[in-house]
Amino acid sequence: MADQIRIKDLFDLTGTQMEAYLSQFEYPWEALSGIGEAILACGKMLPEAEYDHPEEDIWIAKSAKIAKLATITGPCIIGPETEVRPGAFIRGNAWVGDHCVVGNSTELKNVILVSHVQAPHYNYVGDSIFGKGSHTGAGAITSNVKGDKKPVVIHGEIDYETGRKKIGAFLGDGAEVGCNTVMNPGSILGKNVQVYPLSMVRGVIKANSIYKKQGEIAEKH
Repeated sequence: MADQIRIKDLFDLTGTQMEAYLSQFEYPWEALSGIGEAILACGKMLPEAEYDHPEEDIWIAKSAKIAKLATITGPCIIGPETEVRPGAFIRGNAWVGDHCVVGNSTELKNVILVSHVQAPHYNYVGDSIFGKGSHTGAGAITSNVKGDKKPVVIHGEIDYETGRKKIGAFLGDGAEVGCNTVMNPGSILGKNVQVYPLSMVRGVIKANSIYKKQGEIAEKH
């Protein structure tokens, strides 16, 4: 099978909070249903010396910076040295790792941001997993429901029937998404993929590629 879309292909989870949970699955969309339960299980084990527990089902690292005007609902974990900026809306089932940025007017819902992820300006990230060091430019969003409301099929070398109505995008480690890009339901960006601004992404983009527009994808050298 040519598509490199397994969890082990997309993410280096070594030493991350999510390693034990995500390593149970072969494909990333299989992990979406249990994010909330995994957060609750992990949160109960977090050391009180390192994490505040300001509300039920919410754990925030003491070293994280949370703006007063951010809205956070549980289940949620915010990791060490992460910054949540004014106007951010974290709607629950959000597992945010260390050294991440959740920016102004950015909305998260049912997501995992593994580590060093930046969604800094006007982003919507729903039903998605973003790997280490991935970044979305201003206005880039994940579209997580098809227009016909049917289950999402991921189109690669073959079609992958997910059985899920809601799937956003999966960004491999180091993926870079340009400003005002829409990632259609079930988009998968391999490691170190670069997407030009104003793009409409669909299907599987192989690792180390430059996505210029649909039908024009170059290999990084």
